[in-house]
Amino acid sequence: MRLLAWILPLLAVSLPAGAADEVNPEEVIKKFAAKEAEFSKARENYTYRQTFRIMELDNSGNVRGRLEMVSDIIFSPDGKRTERVVHAPVSTLKNLLLTPEDEQDLRNVQPFVLTTDQIPNYDIRYLGKQKADEIPCYVFAVKPRKMEPGQRYFEGQIWVDDRDLQIVKTYGKGVGLLKKGSDNQFPRFETYREQIDGKYWFPTYTRADDTLRFQTGPQPIRMIVKYENYKQFKADTTIKFGEVVEESKPPATPPKP
Repeated sequence: MRLLAWILPLLAVSLPAGAADEVNPEEVIKKFAAKEAEFSKARENYTYRQTFRIMELDNSGNVRGRLEMVSDIIFSPDGKRTERVVHAPVSTLKNLLLTPEDEQDLRNVQPFVLTTDQIPNYDIRYLGKQKADEIPCYVFAVKPRKMEPGQRYFEGQIWVDDRDLQIVKTYGKGVGLLKKGSDNQFPRFETYREQIDGKYWFPTYTRADDTLRFQTGPQPIRMIVKYENYKQFKADTTIKFGEVVEESKPPATPPKP
């Protein structure tokens, strides 16, 4: 996001003493990446509702502007995966502007998936074992090895269920190469997954409470993304992701300064 007219201190995650147990990190990474590939393919065959809200806060924590969009990820009669906007009131953001990088993060980084073919793109370091909502997990630090122009990446920590070997929680931020002089800032977020149909851990909730430090000053924000009503789509068709179908007027974008 960019300020019209968002780099936070890294929050340390402490791990229990003696967390280094008899674990082969390379083997765990190999197995959970394969599970993630399976999960990613399965999620492409589900419909769901996505609710996105970003709130601009004043120094007292009061909301002074917001942007909201509710979309249904559905399939058209010919089997094309489509995003249909069902609710999008006019934006009242005063100081923030969503950028293409924010849209990429919403689609691909916040519901982060680390599949076998993506492993070479990341440095992955095993930190130990820790519970996430009472689920015993392997914890890894993840950051991109190299960043390519136009691509967005995840940098932070992931919690991998030690039984199902799927990511159940992520904490970090979206990163990528930006144009020289850009004041585009991105919040740290936390994404939780829940088990759907007793098999796959799908993202259900993302939250960010952050202060974005622009060149012209700090801006507190709150962001919430919900993924609800997962339902498997059953059809013998090729799944393709189509264009956004807007059924209501999209939120107005504040003019650039």
